[in-house]
Amino acid sequence: MSANDQAVVDTTRDYYDSPDADNFYFHVWGGEDIHVGIYLSDGEPIRDASHRTVRRMVDALDLTPSSRLLDIGSGYGGSARVIAREVGCHVTALNLSPVQNRRAREMNVEQGLDDKIDVIDGSFEELPFTDESYDVVWCQDSILHSARRDQVFREVDRVLRRGGHFIFTDPMQQSDVDANVLAPVLARIHLPSMGSVEKYERYARELGWETVALERMPDAIVKHYGSVHRELTARKSELSELVSPAYIDRMTAGLEHWVTAGNQGALDWGILHYRKPA
Repeated sequence: MSANDQAVVDTTRDYYDSPDADNFYFHVWGGEDIHVGIYLSDGEPIRDASHRTVRRMVDALDLTPSSRLLDIGSGYGGSARVIAREVGCHVTALNLSPVQNRRAREMNVEQGLDDKIDVIDGSFEELPFTDESYDVVWCQDSILHSARRDQVFREVDRVLRRGGHFIFTDPMQQSDVDANVLAPVLARIHLPSMGSVEKYERYARELGWETVALERMPDAIVKHYGSVHRELTARKSELSELVSPAYIDRMTAGLEHWVTAGNQGALDWGILHYRKPA
């Protein structure tokens, strides 16, 4: 890994490990699920919409109690707990942030699922697992933080068993986006670009994967970030005891950038599902 690539990893880890970010994502974004939600109506609770995304992804897979699933960029482990509880299979949850992982382990114990979920500190650019060891690799809204997204795909391919599935969501850019529109969003993730459906499709083709399904829902970005913005604004006074005013101001502005870019047609989001050849 180059020094620049390592710097991106370190920046992401330090951000999510900070008390401000941890308290914001845990108390505002959704708690167990800190990913983009699928909304059926305006004003729907963030938690409900986020859980709907998890359900949609679970329903796309043929999971059994004997399945081995790896969740990369697993956050607080909400998806891993849903899968372990409802399917009964073993889940490995790999995540870069030790602070988030500590919360995940605590909730696994509280919910009686610690025997079904292993929480691992690590980067999805260098997965600490043997070749062909998982039936499914799962990821929600994490690949955008990588400076080596093609490397993430290669690592997923390495650890997937033949015939295994890779299903993920990611905030993405449209392929023909105006760079000036996207610039404020890129500044938030400290990277020069985002992934796109076209780029991810190319990575998949290069690995010989089959496209199982592409469900593009670009409006979800606007709806979700708009919902988080409204929640943050409504609870600003309450949150000031947990999160610094400077962080709240930066997050408010950042969410507005995401909504603006989404409304201008610069962003994309969806569920991408691939299968490794048998």
